[in-house]
Amino acid sequence: MNQGFIRTAAITPKIRVADPEYNASLILQSLSHAADEHVKIAVFPELCLTGYTCGDLFLQNSLLQSARAQLKRILLATESYDVIAFLGLPWEHNGKLYNTAAVIHAGKLLGLVPKTHIPNYSEFYELRHFTPAGEKTVYTDWEGQKIPMGTRLLFRCSTVPDLTLAAEICEDLWAPCPPSIGHACAGATVIANCSASDETVGKDIYRTSLVCGQSARLVCGYIYASAGEGESTQDLVFSGHNLIAENGTCLAASKRFGHETICGDLDLERLVSERRRMNTYPAHWPFAQEPYMVIEFSLRSDPVVLNRYIDPAPFVPHDRETRNRRCEEILTIQSMGLKKRLEHTGVTHAVLGISGGLDSTLALLVTARAFDMLNIPRDHIHAITMPCFGTTDRTYQNACSMTRCLGAELREIDMKESVLNHFRDIGHDPSDHDVTYENSQARERTQILMDVANQVGGLVIGTGDMSELALGWATYNGDHMSMYGVNSSVPKTLVRHLVRYYADTCTETELASVLLDVLDTPVSPELLPPEDGAISQKTEDLVGPYELHDFFLYYILRFGFSPARIFFMARQAFDKEYDAETILKWLKVFYRRFFSQQFKRSCLPDGPKVGSVAVSPRGDLRMPSDACSRLWLQEAEALI
Repeated sequence: MNQGFIRTAAITPKIRVADPEYNASLILQSLSHAADEHVKIAVFPELCLTGYTCGDLFLQNSLLQSARAQLKRILLATESYDVIAFLGLPWEHNGKLYNTAAVIHAGKLLGLVPKTHIPNYSEFYELRHFTPAGEKTVYTDWEGQKIPMGTRLLFRCSTVPDLTLAAEICEDLWAPCPPSIGHACAGATVIANCSASDETVGKDIYRTSLVCGQSARLVCGYIYASAGEGESTQDLVFSGHNLIAENGTCLAASKRFGHETICGDLDLERLVSERRRMNTYPAHWPFAQEPYMVIEFSLRSDPVVLNRYIDPAPFVPHDRETRNRRCEEILTIQSMGLKKRLEHTGVTHAVLGISGGLDSTLALLVTARAFDMLNIPRDHIHAITMPCFGTTDRTYQNACSMTRCLGAELREIDMKESVLNHFRDIGHDPSDHDVTYENSQARERTQILMDVANQVGGLVIGTGDMSELALGWATYNGDHMSMYGVNSSVPKTLVRHLVRYYADTCTETELASVLLDVLDTPVSPELLPPEDGAISQKTEDLVGPYELHDFFLYYILRFGFSPARIFFMARQAFDKEYDAETILKWLKVFYRRFFSQQFKRSCLPDGPKVGSVAVSPRGDLRMPSDACSRLWLQEAEALI
């Protein structure tokens, strides 16, 4: 309910077998607690009102009548609860017994969803008691009302955008064609599963992969509540393994062998955004013979603290093992991209500017890998250092040392006099450190690299990263230009980890030492004179912290989120690092620069895509260079 997030829960009470009155009391306690915690969707296990393991007691009138009586009690007690709940109970209709999920909200029974796939193999014998769901939606009697009962029911919230719920029961998910496929294609964004999955060795791993995989395949939220402690252990043990997944990611999982409640805040807007982006996501289920019935309900909006971790570094995995694996994969993608380009052109020489900064360091490391793949001597890599007005001893020495360690050819071309001659040619005062002063140096660097490439018959390797391209922090036809840009879809926050990974895994002590010092050097184009020998022009002081800009970039391009939502998420993610005013300041800077600098991205050189976000005009970002930013900036201006 906060900017598209909604709180959900999977609840496993410690029930008693064949004691609906006792079980209803536990369900009511759980619902009361859920309502206090601002849970809006609560899912209980399969047949939890009676217990899943009642066996032939399901054929006893006393049990069935008690289950209905306790459902009525639950409805009366929850009239004021702003929670939609799914709970399992046996339901008799037209002389047949069905294993159903009752969908209740604000004291009303909205519908009943019967189980489609009734297992009758191995330890299961449900067909002894229950009838599979029919294809058609029927109406069943409840307290003088006609309640819809069927598998094609959608529960749509009129007050929460993008919230449409549907249900399936346990084995339905394990079947080759789960009902949830049709539910999602019909518009359901959240699937509830009331389950009673017994525990056997290794089954939890498969169950987790099944739930997460289905949520990924359907691009949905999936809430899985399973029977646990309290069920009969005559032949089986139930572990209460509850799971909440979102588009392939497990948001919450319970400990097994207990009766635990887990909560997770689903991101509905993210799910809908992902479906909108995927043109292969169907608008309907082509095999459905019966239309879906839509049942409306409403939920209140409760402003609460988000119970969900918002990653401040969405491009960078948290745990070391995953991060290292990702770094190795990205370096390989970059190197393979360049390898193919070298093979295709027949070129055996590469030229790149080496500054001692992060981006050129990564480009040099990638180029060395590509040359190794092709068995081309590394001395065919021409690393050009081009000292000028802003070069410091630290970056110069690092550039020279790493080139030497990697076995590339180091060539120094001092360009101060060339730039001063250029200033005289165009009548520019060298003491005026304006944009002309800076960009003249950047374009002179590119001219040198292009001309050296002509000399040696090589390719100019671009060093600029995706964060710089998003902000337009590149000189048009200067460092903006190359013959192949190996870093063009790598954000700055990830560049740092790639260089760190190389430093941690290389066997050359001197190279590792240099790379670590590069990592410790402030990011700078070094176009303004140093102050006391130190870098005076720090990029992040001018355009803002890259960790913020990469966060903005990810959610703007990957999901199309609005400024208000990104601001909300950034405040959650960077709560301890930046105050709201600082976040908003740089968010507005990002939007201004992102829109105004599209013309630079519209004519980018070729380069490999490495992740889910990229800015290539031939791939992920088809954006006009003269698009207006007013809509986004107006929304940002209104935030505080």
